[in-house]
Amino acid sequence: MAEVAIFNKLANIFRVPDLRKRVLFTLGLLAVYRIGGHIPTPGINGDRLAQFFEQNRGSVLGFVDLFSGGNLRRLTIFALGIMPYITASIILQLLTVVYEPLAKLQKEGELGRKKITQWTRYLTVILSAVQSFGIAISLEKAGDFVNTPGPGFILMTMLTLTTGSAFIMWLGEQITERGIGNGMSLLIFAGIVVGLPRGVADLYQKASTSAWGVFTAPAIIMLLVLMIAVVAFIVYVERSERRIPVQYAKRVVGRKVMGGQSTHLPLRVNAGGVMPVIFASSILALPQMLGAAFHNNKVIGPLLDAMRWGEPLYTLLYCLGIIFFAYFYISIVFNPNEVADNMRKWGGFIPGIRPGKRTSDFINDVLTRITLVGAAYLILISLIPEWMIAGIKLNHLPLLGRVFENLPTWVTNGLGVNFYFGGTSLLIVVGVAMDTVTQIEAQLIMRHYDGFTPKSGRLRGRRTW
Repeated sequence: MAEVAIFNKLANIFRVPDLRKRVLFTLGLLAVYRIGGHIPTPGINGDRLAQFFEQNRGSVLGFVDLFSGGNLRRLTIFALGIMPYITASIILQLLTVVYEPLAKLQKEGELGRKKITQWTRYLTVILSAVQSFGIAISLEKAGDFVNTPGPGFILMTMLTLTTGSAFIMWLGEQITERGIGNGMSLLIFAGIVVGLPRGVADLYQKASTSAWGVFTAPAIIMLLVLMIAVVAFIVYVERSERRIPVQYAKRVVGRKVMGGQSTHLPLRVNAGGVMPVIFASSILALPQMLGAAFHNNKVIGPLLDAMRWGEPLYTLLYCLGIIFFAYFYISIVFNPNEVADNMRKWGGFIPGIRPGKRTSDFINDVLTRITLVGAAYLILISLIPEWMIAGIKLNHLPLLGRVFENLPTWVTNGLGVNFYFGGTSLLIVVGVAMDTVTQIEAQLIMRHYDGFTPKSGRLRGRRTW
């Protein structure tokens, strides 16, 4: 009976014409995104490039390839993926804090948002051109990755990759406006999910060949148990919220008595979702990409080596970046002063807290504490699985490295599992899937259908006879 009820709820999606069009439109654009992922950039030795990525899958290349959906290892027309757009969004959002005209533009509502979005598109194209130029130069210097090197190859690579990145940006915006929403996140989600079968095959190969010796079976069991526990923990925390009680006083409007009800102000523990992790990872990916160009530099080279993926300095900066972007993101999407003013206008107050500034300060204090908890949760989810994959390289510490030299190899170098089982990928997949289900459920409830969760219920509309 439970299975039949679930299938009925899924069938409700296709009973609503508007929602059915949105879902099919989203699936169609995701299919276009995957088709473009099989069109190679001209002049590339694809087999040699795939072999190189296989040898360096535990580095930053594996992370960038994760967000491109495997397009970078084949250098397809979508090789840059969504990373230029994410970087452009980070730059403009940071500028809204330090650049006053941009901050005023953000406060102008829909008109200001459209202007900032337009600037984000321009900056995305510029960053895509710069990155594609760097990729073309690096491939030419690397040796046998390019069939016919020269200025023609550089211009063709820049044109192909920049156009592909702009087209991906357009796909994400169309999914957001005409699809089911979260266009950019869904593109990242699609890229990660496509790579999961390869990760399962890699794990099966390690199990069949006993890659870790006598510890192969316990390691695989531990990895699977950890993945299930991480998914359950993500679902639990993403649904958690801090509810602040709010009381509305009675008001007389004409002949009606309004208000006098008790409600609550829900504050999510992780209001930023996966965005702090994506932002922090994107920022740290930049110096690692520069490592190839400045590897032989006596000053910059050692610093860039210390910031490689899995190193202690990278882990420290990664944690600090997640905390910073968690607070930064919540400061953009939630304004305690505005919430307090709206509550006072409608006669609402928090029991025991005076309206106005005291209410704003109270909400801000609660938000500060739960955001720190949310940031700690993101750090825990992101690092523990990745430590199992790449290890904890404590033996690379400048002064204390000798103390950890006798640790087992699987502790310092990890288990060598495919990158797709990392905590970042699980967090993005589960988080985006939950947000998508929530949006579809909201559309169903708005049209008087039952949602997916037991608590959703059906909203009763006005009956017509």
